[in-house]
Amino acid sequence: MSQRPEIRENVELRALNTLHVPARARFYVEAHSADELVSSLDWAASEGLEVLILGGGSNLVLAGDFIGLVLRVAIRGRRWEHIEDHMATLVLGAGENWHEAVVYAARAGYRGIENLALIPGTAGAAPVQNIGAYGVELCDCLESVTALDRNTGELVVLENAECRFAYRDSLFKQTPGRYVIIEVRLALSRSRPLVLGYRDLQEYLGDTKDSDLDPLHVAEAVMAIRRRKLPDPDIIPNAGSFFKNPVVDTATFESLRERDPDIVAYPQEHGVKLAAAWLIDQCGWKGFRNARVGVHNRQALVLINHSGGTGADILELAETIRQSVGERFGVTLEMEPGIVGGTEKHNR
Repeated sequence: MSQRPEIRENVELRALNTLHVPARARFYVEAHSADELVSSLDWAASEGLEVLILGGGSNLVLAGDFIGLVLRVAIRGRRWEHIEDHMATLVLGAGENWHEAVVYAARAGYRGIENLALIPGTAGAAPVQNIGAYGVELCDCLESVTALDRNTGELVVLENAECRFAYRDSLFKQTPGRYVIIEVRLALSRSRPLVLGYRDLQEYLGDTKDSDLDPLHVAEAVMAIRRRKLPDPDIIPNAGSFFKNPVVDTATFESLRERDPDIVAYPQEHGVKLAAAWLIDQCGWKGFRNARVGVHNRQALVLINHSGGTGADILELAETIRQSVGERFGVTLEMEPGIVGGTEKHNR
């Protein structure tokens, strides 16, 4: 086993979360291998410390200082396995930049994740949230993950079905803290159909024939659309989409549509998915700003930290928005980001 990496004390985390909110870690370490990960966790256990596993910090609200060990997973590497005919498996270290991996696969001509371009964060964080965009979810092509099971101390390989994927959900969210993802395997193909049904994509691509497109074209289209609609967290700190699109039963939807005929919704196998951005916009929140935080003026799902706000400022605004939507529509919005140091009311 390799030597434990350097553990630092009293580390500022502002630059390690895309909301750029201030918070400090009592202890902080970066693990560049599975051995370093295990040795760091062993040290935390020996000291009786709580551990926060950190990837790219893109789906997280730090509501206060963390008094345990913040362990940043920085395991890099990408390689191709099982290359056969038009199929191949792309293996990514958990610390790989997700967007860079998408572009890498698209340039190689492999399809499956091109619609997920420009989503911030690391490859290891992607399965936790079951990231999705423009008609594609990670679970559509994820083959398996290798993870450390902290309950047993063993490395395990979890196949797709074992990950319990659902809309913005997974085994890793359902059992927080148990698994630390080390490696992700993606089953990609040179021949699978491109997913182009999303309205924004159709409008952007216009009359271009599907046969004239490759995965890099689609990735570039997604990047252009996202840049037009969403703020760059390096310029305007944000955590991406802050709320999930709520799913309601058909009777509830019909009641809402009777009152608001223009309501934006998408039929699902079980119920109807409502557009959270539309609900928030109808309550007048798009473009709202107070002294420190606000709502993006082009995308109501995105909360921004424009003037040095804290995690508590972000959560207070989010809670006010949730209450506003609940009062008008009778629908409860659920926050997407994980919250460290917040209270139970913020995440329900």
